Amino acid sequence: MSASNFVLAKALDWLDEGRSVALATVVKTWGSAPQPVGSQLVIDGEGNFLGSVSGGCVEAEVIAQVAEVIATGKPRTLEFGVEDETAWKVGLACGGTIRIFVESLELQGRDALHRLIGDVEARRKVALVTDLTTGARSLAHVPNDMEAPLAPALEDAFRHNKSLAVEGSHGEAFINVFNPSVRLIIVGAVHVAQQLVLMARSVGHQVVVIDPRRAFATEERFGDAEIVRDWPEEALLKVGLDDRTAIVVLTHDPRIDDPALILALASDAFYVGALGSRKTHAKRVGRLLKAGVAPEAIERIHAPIGLDIGAEGAAEIALSIIAEITAEQRGKARP
Repeated sequence: MSASNFVLAKALDWLDEGRSVALATVVKTWGSAPQPVGSQLVIDGEGNFLGSVSGGCVEAEVIAQVAEVIATGKPRTLEFGVEDETAWKVGLACGGTIRIFVESLELQGRDALHRLIGDVEARRKVALVTDLTTGARSLAHVPNDMEAPLAPALEDAFRHNKSLAVEGSHGEAFINVFNPSVRLIIVGAVHVAQQLVLMARSVGHQVVVIDPRRAFATEERFGDAEIVRDWPEEALLKVGLDDRTAIVVLTHDPRIDDPALILALASDAFYVGALGSRKTHAKRVGRLLKAGVAPEAIERIHAPIGLDIGAEGAAEIALSIIAEITAEQRGKARP
């Protein structure tokens, strides 16, 4: 579960416990703001809080504003920047400016949040759209869910996985995107995979390890990572592939790697990578062509896998792979 999802889940738990609850969301940033747009902080009436909107710079000031928001039920927009004396006082000296929307959450208004978390758990794209004047909330899954001024912004937000504030026909609205988290499917429970699991988790990816070789795919080697001990033809159909999925094949065994690549290249996975030298990959390309895979599909494969950082050893190879997946995810396409 991502940090934002965890914050919303905790907000619902606190509401169920009968607490008064407020939610603070970063809706806009300028310069070197410490937290990205969409970051959230949940606060109860006693001042307990979870999450972050500034990495500690302005949390105390935001929390101080919550009592009035909860008492009146009226949302407030706060702004802090280095040119603001208050921002210096609370420690925002990083060179940025942040705008934070603070709203009271009511027990009767929690249905949208429940549905949002359900969509996230089901790996459905969803956005929580908030009217920054009234605090009214709605969910959107496709551009047609929104009125004309907001529809193109929603499409852009989903495409780039970026939350944003935008002017609608009735005032400013904030589109908070909850794309499914990136899921990394590792085919081949080899030594590099062990390092890759650790690094992928550190950047918030879900991880699935697939390998029919039970001696390799063990809890002793991969801890509590999800392990599927089936052949890729079966395992990938069970796990499912979508456009928030990255797949890496690492075994050098055509019986395992090739079927995984064939299914991956026929899917919407945003990244497909294969371990091996250029010579190894040339042989792989020949086999895939013989299996009927189109040349343009084969071009999607990142091989040799990973950014060229001169990696040596399993940990550095894993680092290069995570870096390349991140670059692809952020739209920094290879030349």
